[in-house]
Parts: sequence; structure tokens; C-alpha cells
Amino acid sequence: MNPQADPRFVVSPSPHVHSGVTVRRIMLDVVIAMLPALAVALWFFGWNALRLVSACVVGCVAVEWLCRRGMRRDIGVTDLSAVVTGMLLAFNLPPTLPTWMAVVGCAVAVGLGKQVFGGIGYNPFNPALVGRVALTISFPVAMTRWTPWRVPSPLSIEAVTTATPLGAVKTALSSGEPMPYAFDGRTLLDFFLGNQNGCLGEVSAAALLLGAAYLLARGWISWHIPVTYVGTVALLAAAVRATDPAHSIPVAAHLVTGGLMLGALYMATDMVTSPMTKRGHLVFGAGCGVLTFVIRQWGGYPEGVSFSILLMNACTPLINRYTRPRVFGHGGRSPARKTTA
Repeated sequence: MNPQADPRFVVSPSPHVHSGVTVRRIMLDVVIAMLPALAVALWFFGWNALRLVSACVVGCVAVEWLCRRGMRRDIGVTDLSAVVTGMLLAFNLPPTLPTWMAVVGCAVAVGLGKQVFGGIGYNPFNPALVGRVALTISFPVAMTRWTPWRVPSPLSIEAVTTATPLGAVKTALSSGEPMPYAFDGRTLLDFFLGNQNGCLGEVSAAALLLGAAYLLARGWISWHIPVTYVGTVALLAAAVRATDPAHSIPVAAHLVTGGLMLGALYMATDMVTSPMTKRGHLVFGAGCGVLTFVIRQWGGYPEGVSFSILLMNACTPLINRYTRPRVFGHGGRSPARKTTA
């Protein structure tokens, strides 16, 4: 029977009109957006950056292929989602981490963080952060080891350091020692450009912002989560700093050191694990900001981005439930009926 000649409606599941956007196209744009941060990592960390990024990308693709084949489902490695997971996982690793530990993180990230739930679109938690937290808990020494290195830059900082700036600041505050950094204009510029120790992809806020601008221009992310996330951390840090400056982390330290920018721009904005509504984005970003600040200020870890995003991922279904738009006509009162004698 010719469907066009049939007067009945043809019923089919949504979507009824396809925009032409594919998962591969979105993931390719995310990879392109991360290239500036990758270039900075290669510049400052050299072989270690190339080694870890390559191992994580290959490891995540291989684990996804094995999982899909073992579950007898379509082999979806060509959608590039495993490549994105591998790059994000590598961006969250210290440059000296052994390769085999990075591969273990790949197995946890893709196997337990993604495929066990059914694959892309079904995972409730960001896979790269699942892998990073698993490595942090399993190998705490290796995940917090920062070997001495000399900054290859003509800028102001030319010292050898064995700690991340955020970790050094928190250690100084907890032990009552003087602040290790002045956080003046030149120091902030160094940190903003990436002239600091830290995980591969978190050191340069400038490179991360450049890539995020590309994603914003492409329409794959919105400003709601990043601005709310970073703004909440900044506001809380400024408030605590004003009341107790001797025992609080400076606002600038929160913004240009650590993984705040990486988490707010590339992982909290994950389409699968973040809320669907704009109001939900605001709630999600504010929750991430509060949790990150609390962990950094009073927790046992100098960094709190990974834990905060994963905790808010768990709250995403509730946020979607309470921020969904009201159905037209729902909740209103019907006018009283007029009766006649």
C-alpha cells in the first residue's frame, strides 16, 4: 500500500524530523575544542603528555570495542565518544602517571562508567571522571605525585616545584605557613597561560576558554552551567576570604589553578549527564560550585571538581523532575460553572 495514498496517519517513534546532527559530528567538535589544551600540555609536559593521551585514547577505544563485541551489540567506536573520554581522562591525570595505571583508568571509565549502563546516552555519570576518581582512590600516591620540572618559558616563574599551586596554597593554609604565591599580575598571567604544575589538561585556563568558545559558537554547550559553576565558586571564595583571609584560599587561586575550568567547561556540560532544562543547568552549576568550594576549603583533598560533578550527576534525574516545564493547562483552575435555576 502506498503510504501517501493512505488517509490514515503513519505512527512512528520520535524524532519525526532529523536535524542532520550526528553523535560523531558533536564528538569531533569536542575533540577540536580540546586541541588548544592538548597543544599546551605537549609544550609544557612533552613526552609524558603524548604518552598518556595516546594510551588513554587507544585504551578507551579498545575497551569500548571489547565491551560492545562482548555484549553482541553494534560496534560504535566510530562515533568518537570513546576518543573524547580518553582525552578527558588523560587531561585529568598527572604527567608522571605510569601508562598501565592510565589503562586501568580507561577500563573503569568505559567499562564501568559507560558500557555497563548500555553505552552512550545511558550512563548517569561522566565516564572520564569515574575513571579519574577510581584512580585517585586506588593509587593516591601516584595520582598526587608531581616531579620537579623547570618551566620552559621566559615569564616570571622560573623555579622548580614539586606541587600544584592549589595544593601548595592549601598546605600552607593548613600548616600556618606564609602564602607560597603572591598572586600578582605576572603570576596570574603565568598560571592563566599554563605555566604551572598540574594535570595535563587543567594547567592553561586560556586554552580551555578558547576551546569552550568554539563549542559555544557551535551551539553544543550553553553558558548556564560554566558561568554558574565558576561564579558560585568565586562568590563563596570571596565571601569567606573577606571574613577569614588567614585561612581561606584566594579567589584567583580557585579560578586559574586546579581543574575548575576543565570541569566547568568540558565535563559538567556533558549532554548525557547534565540536566535538560536551562533552569536545571543553573541548579546543576550552582550545586557543583558549592560542593567544589566546600571540598577545597574544608575537605581533605586540595581539588574537589571531580567529586562535585559526579555527586551532581547523581542528582540530575531529580533536577530534571523539578525543573521540567509545566504542561500546558496543568495546574490551573477551571472557571466555576454557572448554574441556572
